[in-house]
Order: sequence, then structure tokens, then C-alpha cells
Amino acid sequence: MRYFLIFFLVISCSPLKKYEGTAENWENSIDALSILNTKQKKDKKAILFLGSSSIRLWKSIEQDIMPYKSIRRGYGGARYTDLIHFTERLVEPHDVMAVAIFVANDITGNKNDLKPKEVLKLVKYIVRSIRKSHKNKPIFFIETTPTSSRWKVWDQIANTNDLINNFCSRNENLFYINTRNFFLSSNGTPNDDYFVKDKLHLNRKGYLVWGRIIRKSFDENLN
Repeated sequence: MRYFLIFFLVISCSPLKKYEGTAENWENSIDALSILNTKQKKDKKAILFLGSSSIRLWKSIEQDIMPYKSIRRGYGGARYTDLIHFTERLVEPHDVMAVAIFVANDITGNKNDLKPKEVLKLVKYIVRSIRKSHKNKPIFFIETTPTSSRWKVWDQIANTNDLINNFCSRNENLFYINTRNFFLSSNGTPNDDYFVKDKLHLNRKGYLVWGRIIRKSFDENLN
């Protein structure tokens, strides 16, 4: 009876249960990403990038993170609340050097926003999911970038960033890539020169900066 109760509590507290309806809208996107696994040559020296549209749109990633190779598995609008349902499916097929994650849509100024500590719980769940098939592989969390379009909730986003950073610092083979200071102007607000017209997604100049920061972290932690 005791073990049944423990099992019941684990299942009932799982974020998969809490956010069970959040995956439906992304099934087609995940199916399309899965098909790429049959077309893209596998490379043990590549880094698997998961996340939202900033990953999906990073068409220049190969040249921006050279000499590292990449596998992109990003889908537009990704939130941690839906990525938790797909993590194992996206990661398990790939025998890679490391995994890098950028998800930036759980706090946007919307009424359905998560609290920073809720995001952290999902991050922890995703790490556990990855560890099922990649027990000792380095995992990098890329900081959510400060943007003009979401500046009104930057305090909450920054708080979330700090929580994830602290979590990574206390766990082996987890790394946090700080980017915020590179995308702020001298007056402390987002530098729109790095973004396209929506003031949310990076332009070519922004991707060059992003790539340089990310590559530096790889250099420091993978070699």
C-alpha cells in the first residue's frame, strides 16, 4: 500500500499530468523534426540544439559556431510546458557531444505566464528526461535574451534565468550560457540593433553575437 501511494504521488505530481493538454498543437512540428532524423547524417561530434524559434530560424548556425557541428530541433513558439512531452523523443535518437537548449516563451507578459519557480521545475524535469538516454552528456541552457517586445516582464524573465543558472551551477555537466549583457544598450535597455522588426527574434548581427557567446562556452566546457 505504501509503495502504491508513493507511485500515485509521483504520477499525480508529474508535470506531464499537469500540462497534459499542451502537446497537441505541436505534434505535426515534432513529426516533421523526427523525419529529419532519417535524412540528416548522424554525427557523434555534433551538438543537439533544442528549443523555440530562435533555434529553428538559426540558418547560419554551422558557420556561427564553427568548428562545432550542430543538429537543430527547434519549433516555433516552444514552451517548456510542451517540450517536456517531447524531450525524450527529440533527444534519444541522437548520439551527440552535448545538448543545448533555448526556450523563451513561458513568460511573455501573457495572462497564462508561468511563475519563475514553475519554469525551473520544468527545466529539472527536462534534465531528468535527457539523462535517461544521455546520462553524462553536457547540457547547456542558453539564457533567455532581453528584448524590447517583452521588456515589461524582464524582471520575471531575469529571475527565471537566475534560478536556472543557479541550478546548473550546482549540478555536474550542466552549464548555463549568460547572454543578457551582450544584448543590452549602455542605458540598460535591449539593443534593438540585434533584432528584426518584431524586436523579439535575432537578425544576422544578433546571431553573430549569440554564436560567439555560445561557442565560447563550448570552448570552455567541452575541451
